[in-house]
Amino acid sequence: MAVTVAPDQIDRIVWNQHQNPFEVLGPHMIQQDGKTVWAVRAYLPAADAAWVVLPESRKEYPMEHDHNPHFFECVIEIEELSNYQIRYTEGGHERFTYDPYAFKTRRITDFDIHLFAEGNHHRIYEKLGAHFTEIEGIQGVYFAVWAPNARNVSVLGDFNHWDGRKHQMRLTGNGIWELFIPELKVGEHYKYEIKNHDGHIYEKSDPYGFQQEARPKTASIVTNLDAYDWGDANWMEQRRHTDPLTKPISVYEVHLGSWLHASSSEPAHRADGSLEPVVTVAELKPGARFLTYRELAAKLIPYVKELGFTHVELLPIAEHPFDGSWGYQVTGYYAATSRYGTPEDFMYFVDQCHQNGIGVIVDWVPGHFPKDGHGLAFFDGTHLYEHADPRKGEHKEWGTLVFNYGRNEVRNFLVANALFWFDKYHIDGIRVDAVASMLYLDYCRKDGEWVANEYGGRENIEAADFLRQVNHLLFSYYPGALSIAEESTSWPMVSWPTYVGGLGFNLKWNMGWMHDMLDYFAMDPWFRQFHQNNVTFSIWYAFSENFMLALSHDEVVHGKSNMLGKMPGDEWQKFANLRCLFAYMFMHPGKKTLFMSMEFGQWSEWNVWSDLEWHLLQYEPHQSHKHFITKLNAFYQSEPALYTQDFTQEGFEWIDCSDNRHSVVSFIRRDKDSGDFIVVVCNFTPQPHSHYRVGVPERGYYRELFNSDAREFGGSNMGNLGGKWSDDWAYHSRPFSLDVTLPPLGVIALKLDRDYTRAIESGATAVQ
Repeated sequence: MAVTVAPDQIDRIVWNQHQNPFEVLGPHMIQQDGKTVWAVRAYLPAADAAWVVLPESRKEYPMEHDHNPHFFECVIEIEELSNYQIRYTEGGHERFTYDPYAFKTRRITDFDIHLFAEGNHHRIYEKLGAHFTEIEGIQGVYFAVWAPNARNVSVLGDFNHWDGRKHQMRLTGNGIWELFIPELKVGEHYKYEIKNHDGHIYEKSDPYGFQQEARPKTASIVTNLDAYDWGDANWMEQRRHTDPLTKPISVYEVHLGSWLHASSSEPAHRADGSLEPVVTVAELKPGARFLTYRELAAKLIPYVKELGFTHVELLPIAEHPFDGSWGYQVTGYYAATSRYGTPEDFMYFVDQCHQNGIGVIVDWVPGHFPKDGHGLAFFDGTHLYEHADPRKGEHKEWGTLVFNYGRNEVRNFLVANALFWFDKYHIDGIRVDAVASMLYLDYCRKDGEWVANEYGGRENIEAADFLRQVNHLLFSYYPGALSIAEESTSWPMVSWPTYVGGLGFNLKWNMGWMHDMLDYFAMDPWFRQFHQNNVTFSIWYAFSENFMLALSHDEVVHGKSNMLGKMPGDEWQKFANLRCLFAYMFMHPGKKTLFMSMEFGQWSEWNVWSDLEWHLLQYEPHQSHKHFITKLNAFYQSEPALYTQDFTQEGFEWIDCSDNRHSVVSFIRRDKDSGDFIVVVCNFTPQPHSHYRVGVPERGYYRELFNSDAREFGGSNMGNLGGKWSDDWAYHSRPFSLDVTLPPLGVIALKLDRDYTRAIESGATAVQ
């Protein structure tokens, strides 16, 4: 039989140099001897012989080879040819397969490509990546990857013995390569083999892959994210109609891999009852393993609910190769890490959080990515996701690469990724890591190591525009969500809406408050009288942004000591100082975040390889401190004055901030709707004060609702016997005042009990 295709075309297929193998392989209608016939061509490396098998008649047509022993062709005289199979022998084995090159229908459309090219395809993850689907009546997996500078791209996997010659992809618009491989199933392992124009080969995980193998393996896994049956419809609907800024937000920050470990002798079960493979980690203590997402749902959620936190914040759970990075060096932006189970297991965890009234915030890292060979670095043989200029493209301090936010497709990758976690996993918020590193071109760079923007400034205009786009779209699609910036500089309007020029976050970590307060509480209390400004300064700027007060993982590592160890004095004073700090934090304007272990007073620094020091809870001081956090959360959430006006001046007013001689401050928090207010008085020294006078705006009985020095918290139990009547004695520029007792290192909160006051003043019998 005469070969119906030019030898040079065959050579391009054999040497994997063809950018559109569909032009050569698969079925082609041709004219031969004046007749219209079908020429079917297949390149089957290692095959000895091959036949085309028609689907209905099962009639076989032998394929021949001429120019190359593994390039097969046959001519069939038939009107229509579809869904045929190829039977071939290889090493004494017989195999049947549908021909991938017979499926010419593209799943990604020209409109998809257009939106992606301009950076506006908000669900590009539905098109790029690996998707189990059906084309022309045959099930299989559709693969698509963006690699515009590659010479060739192939799909590798167990299904083709990781041979890049067998499933060569075709190049479509804007550098997107695609191929449908029939009969593949969910669960297949795969990578992309990418060749640059010099012939260098790169084996890459799928940037849009929904699952990866557990490290140290790096293959992507075909996954269906739409099979999980969610049970959180009520939660999602309520969130959509809620303004979170007027609600209490108390966040428990967690690293899932070190909150608690299980014994490696305990089998972990999947949802279907099968055993989960044990993920062993050499750095963990002998016999320990990670808890799975489902085990964490069973243990972490009841614990967080008992403590009374409204949200959990998870250190990054996107796939990352190195445990010691805590998740902040991501290689699989669309893949929930396999350390703790499958994507469906993580969905179960989020679902259970919602059904127990707990929101889920995930740390998101769009600022940089690692240089691991299977990841995004030098993806198609060029600096595709990162800048080519190291003055823009590399974080030397972290050993990572910086995203090129000016490239539309890169920006689209990240924008869609933020939306993806809300769409597929129902998360309630993102905490964007290291925003300052994104906003400043000279971040951690010396003179001469950075490039100014087009106006000669240090601001990264492209990164700022990217953040605005993310936040604008996030709140458009998911009202009621949270977008929190870890931003440590004075960049203006971080939490202001994008339509007035802000970056569009709805919360910003208050790093200034955190540093001021930790410096203040680390002092011997006698010296605090000279540093009253540490306590009061935050109010000067408290309403310029929507602030979150965060005491995070960064404050309990790298030689900084855990919170308890930062406090001065003996053990009693350390716990009292810590209660005082946390109580002041919860009374201060702003939402709240505490890192795991702070709730029971761990002594040691956080160690990513170890459990928290749970054994400490056998001791009364640690039990009392955990009980204190539970009560503090409950009190905070029960009093709207402490959260409805966190971000307006009307919600806060000083009573007295100038008593530095006693290191005492007093202030009022006001509710937005009811007019109720809370009087807060803080004594930051171990010296108690009796007959301490505080001005108040109204006459009546002020009930003491919270006292951080209560006996149940391990305190000295000094207080005000349940409350105080006001005196008609003007003080602090207010018409009335209270004569209160201030406990040592204590915070008290009092509230006017109007009903009790009216009952007493009217002469009625009141029952307290």
